[in-house]
Amino acid sequence: MEEINILEVLEYFKSKIIWIIGTILIIVILGNVYTVITREPLYKSNTTVVLANSGDSSYSQTALSINQNLVPTYSEMVKSRKVLSQVINNLDLDYTVEELTPAIGVSSVADTEIIKIEVSDSNAKVARDIANEIADVFTEEVKQYYNLDNVSVLDAAIIEKEPYNITYLKDNLIYILVGLILSCGVIFIIYYFDTTIKSTEAIEEKLGLTILGVVPEEGRRR
Repeated sequence: MEEINILEVLEYFKSKIIWIIGTILIIVILGNVYTVITREPLYKSNTTVVLANSGDSSYSQTALSINQNLVPTYSEMVKSRKVLSQVINNLDLDYTVEELTPAIGVSSVADTEIIKIEVSDSNAKVARDIANEIADVFTEEVKQYYNLDNVSVLDAAIIEKEPYNITYLKDNLIYILVGLILSCGVIFIIYYFDTTIKSTEAIEEKLGLTILGVVPEEGRRR
C-alpha cells in the first residue's frame, strides 16, 4: 500500500478550500430548502391549573389528598369531547374534536395538584388562545359537575416566538458537518487515486531520478 504524505495531503486540501466551502454552502442551502418544504413549523403554548379551594383559609391535609386524587380525573376531563367542543365553538375554530385532540397534551406535575395543558398549532396565537380557553372551559365544567370551586389558572399561556419542532441552529450545524465530511471524503478519494506528479520530491522518490533543474511556471502573457 502506498504511503500517504500527510503534509502533501494537507497542502492538497488547502488548494481545494474553495471547493470545500462551496460544497458546504450547497448542502446548507439544500438542507434548509428541505426543512421549509417538508416540515411545518409548530408552536406549543401551555397553561397550568392548580387544584386548591379558593378562599378556604382552613385548607387541610384531607383537602390536599382529595385534590391530588382528582388530578387523573381532571386530566381526562380536559380532553373530553364536551370541553373541546365548547372550546371550538367559543373560538370559532376550523377544527373537529378529532382533529384538535392530538394537538393537546395533558400532564400532571408529580406529587402536586398542578395540571399542565399543552397545545400545539401552526399558528402561535391560536395555540395560546386554545390553551387558555381550555383552562377556562374546564374550570367551568368542574364547577358544574362537581359543584366545586377548586380549580384556578396558575399560569396563563403566552405566544411562543420560536417553533418547537424546528431548531435552525442545530439543523444548520448538522448540514455544515455533512457538507464538510462529504467534501473532504470526495477530495481525499480524488487525491488517493490521482497518479499525476505533484512535486519535484515525488519525482525523485517515485522514479529515482535526480532533478537537475526546474522550469518556473510563468503566467500567460496577453
